[in-house]
Amino acid sequence: MIRKPAAPASGKAKSAAAKSEEKPRKAPAKGAIAGSGKGSGARAAAESAAPPAAKAAGKGAAKARAGAPEAHLTITSKNYSSWSLRGWLICRMAGLPFVEDVLPADDPTTRAELLLMSPSFLVPRLRHGKVDVWDTMAIADYLGEILPESGLLPADIAVRAHCRAISGEMHSGFANLRAALPMNIKGRYPGFKVWAGAQADIDHIVAIWKDCLNRYGGPFLFGKTKTVADAMYAPVCARFVTYDVELDDQCAAYRDHIMALPAMKEWIDGAALEPDELEELDVEF
Repeated sequence: MIRKPAAPASGKAKSAAAKSEEKPRKAPAKGAIAGSGKGSGARAAAESAAPPAAKAAGKGAAKARAGAPEAHLTITSKNYSSWSLRGWLICRMAGLPFVEDVLPADDPTTRAELLLMSPSFLVPRLRHGKVDVWDTMAIADYLGEILPESGLLPADIAVRAHCRAISGEMHSGFANLRAALPMNIKGRYPGFKVWAGAQADIDHIVAIWKDCLNRYGGPFLFGKTKTVADAMYAPVCARFVTYDVELDDQCAAYRDHIMALPAMKEWIDGAALEPDELEELDVEF
């Protein structure tokens, strides 16, 4: 709240104010955001001068980090579930602390989802206070609103529209690639034969990557900052490693850059520890 300047104080008021200044200041309450001195004053002045939209965004980000309830993200197998990886990476890239709720791979509903037989399966699913959202793009939009400084969605409207467009393609397309090259983090199939339908999807993905890398300069698809697009295409990077898909140098460098991210390494380590195997996915290879 912006305070109006006070009217000049009377002599008695000045005397009372002087006495109050002599009293020691109380320490901030536990859990409160610390801030005092010139830094605090400068910050308050900047907040007062900021437009209403910026203030609202700042308040939303602060709530997400400090006063908001604990977030829970429900996922399935780290080895097989590409959608769980996308939702998990989106939360990590946004900087949202969350608790993993992992559904066991031997659960019938989980197995059906992993075998592409349950399109209504609500995983990944983010619960954050009153918010309950289970679509990866919806999760990204929600986190982009409450944590705009994360860069999950580009600030420029034209760039943001481009980011959403290619993320949407990954969200709803490339069915041949999904069917022929299912995600399997632990698997390695050198010299794997890619048939024409899946190869067309691969060629289209390569074209998307090259356009973004050339247009925005890399190392991520939209420049120096990780966005939802990188999270959406991260499982594709993993598939390209698993099935030994041949790429040009530029796209291979992007794939390796994504696979080397600390968050991806953490996910891969988690996948390696999974004891469960879905023979229906492994037997084809």
